[in-house]
Amino acid sequence: MMIKLRIEKGDVMLYEQNYDISDAESFGKACAHAWSQLRGQRLDRATSVGALFERLNDPLVDELDGITISLAKT
Repeated sequence: MMIKLRIEKGDVMLYEQNYDISDAESFGKACAHAWSQLRGQRLDRATSVGALFERLNDPLVDELDGITISLAKT
């Protein structure tokens, strides 16, 4: 089944992607991919090498506190 995975924080859309989900493994892979993409976006926002290294050690979980994850059939 095709689903749209959305991650929002307040009124800001952080991530949106379509995935083919058929079982727990494919759902886990979709979530892992979303995590990786969000982490990459966060690192891309670093303005210097020093800021990049600081962000490498900061847990992404702190930034994601309060998010809403939703799934919808496509």
